[in-house]
Amino acid sequence: MTKPKTPIVAIVGRANVGKSSFYNAVVGQMQAIVAREAGTTRDSLMSKVNWKQHDFWLIDTAGVKDPEDDFEFTIQEQIYQAAESADLILLMTEAHVPISDEDRKIALIALKSKKPVLLVVNKIDQVKDINQIDHIKKVGIKEQFLISVTQRKGINNLLDKISSLIPKVEEAKDSSKVIRVALIGRPNVGKSNLFNALIKKQLAIVSKRAGTTRDVNYAQVNYHQQKIEFLDTAGIRRSGKIEVGIEKFSVLRTIQAIEMSDICLLLMESNQLNTQLDQKLAGIIKDASKGLIIVVSKWDIVENKDPFLRDNLAAEIKNTFDFVPWAPLIFTSSKSGQNVTKLFDLIIDISRNQKTKIQTSELNRWLEKVIYQHPPAGLKNRTPKLNYIVQEIDNQIPAFKIFGSNTKFIHWSYKRYLEKQLRTDFGFEGSAIELWFIEKHVTHKHGHSPTRD
Repeated sequence: MTKPKTPIVAIVGRANVGKSSFYNAVVGQMQAIVAREAGTTRDSLMSKVNWKQHDFWLIDTAGVKDPEDDFEFTIQEQIYQAAESADLILLMTEAHVPISDEDRKIALIALKSKKPVLLVVNKIDQVKDINQIDHIKKVGIKEQFLISVTQRKGINNLLDKISSLIPKVEEAKDSSKVIRVALIGRPNVGKSNLFNALIKKQLAIVSKRAGTTRDVNYAQVNYHQQKIEFLDTAGIRRSGKIEVGIEKFSVLRTIQAIEMSDICLLLMESNQLNTQLDQKLAGIIKDASKGLIIVVSKWDIVENKDPFLRDNLAAEIKNTFDFVPWAPLIFTSSKSGQNVTKLFDLIIDISRNQKTKIQTSELNRWLEKVIYQHPPAGLKNRTPKLNYIVQEIDNQIPAFKIFGSNTKFIHWSYKRYLEKQLRTDFGFEGSAIELWFIEKHVTHKHGHSPTRD
């Protein structure tokens, strides 16, 4: 099947140079805490960005400081992760501050990675004459961009350059026919135990201490003549919960594992369900257009198992994850083996759903029916009209192009209605699907809708 990998762009640099402000300006949301105190950003933050039909993950890392203790050392490890995992590195400095040894150290790490590196000089609004900013030449990075995040200067030019350097998301055919499944979740929710139960080998170190798995472990098994490769990732911690000396924050590797996979198992411990981070991870998996199974692990440790407990918890989880209603929910125990085999069956079913193709004639009969049952309402006295629908033939997940007029006025609730009806009539359990709404008079480039939702 086809598996595009979205490039990763990491922002690195000293503390308090404006990395989080730049991240917020690009993403358009105040997701990172911005403060004058150096070192405010303790964890990496990530969002998927689309700029002129180029998708990429933008990663905001913690600022570099002297490793006075183990805690600061774990933060600095993110810089090394960025150099190792990112496809492009942005080193940010300040226009009004001389280049420091820290800047040169980060530049050296970035350049040694052999990845494209851009020097981003922020806060040019604090310099009287930008022609006198010659100290930045001492960093050793040829390509330099002068920006002011507060005044929105130079950001678009920088994004244009990023788009020209990162690889475009291309869908390469995978002749190996291997289904790749990533185990995703917070530390100590039982990923390594489930990984071992799935492959029936002790390849991962199983420990009750959170953070044992630091890198991605791989193992391939055969199930009913189907090759399945499992990826066991290091856990992601909640903001402010990185314990001293235990682990580096493995956001980059987790995103890599998600991008490399076809299907993700999102694990939650039975005694700690529905955390905000669990929801965030589900959102990242959805944005990456991957298959998803929500797994409640360690079901054997639950003491109060009244007849209605599972049904009540299932309803609560489904309500919390209502933005991915298509994701199946399963309760497992790696210790007893409960539902471990069922996971294999779900994985194969979801992989089959991801490859489902529907005849154009059948799709258009379906579209006519659902529009008759519930016509689209318009906005600003503009009523959308949907004429016909076709399915993309080479997308990694089921994707449908709906052609019509005034499509930009279609309300999000109607788009959700169409997706729900598609799933009701054609299935797609566990698989993300995409709906692209296209004006009939707009020339459509294969695979990229100019009005993509």
